[in-house]
Amino acid sequence: MKSALRALALSLALGYAHGADASPDDRRVTEIASELRCLVCQNESIAASRADLAVDLRGQIRQQLDAGRTEAEILAYMEARYGDFILYRPRLKAATLLLWFGPAALLAAGLAALALTLRRRRTRLDRPALTPQQRQAANALLGIEAEKRSGS
Repeated sequence: MKSALRALALSLALGYAHGADASPDDRRVTEIASELRCLVCQNESIAASRADLAVDLRGQIRQQLDAGRTEAEILAYMEARYGDFILYRPRLKAATLLLWFGPAALLAAGLAALALTLRRRRTRLDRPALTPQQRQAANALLGIEAEKRSGS
């Protein structure tokens, strides 16, 4: 009897953890809303946000799903209405090229600057500080040769 109750409790807990109590429509709304950025919070998806606008947008998603629209149509509608910013993954077009390739370009520029700096440092370390003639001239100016001669 105890093992049957444990099994029942475990299955209820696992079912609840995996969203078994949520309807398929609720799951679709959440999936679509997770692709959209909250315009109020700007750091959360519409699915996670508690802002009034996010609640309204989730309602709009539900209405459009009930009307038979596909996920792509809903995302296109939201993009047309609120702009590229609402999409977490904006479409690749001329206006969003910097969003897509900017981080990679900055990384490449940083790596190139690092390589150039390391190359300059290596060539600077490979060269002797002074040639023998320059060392002799510097010692003569400082009077080091005279001191060596008089000290010996």
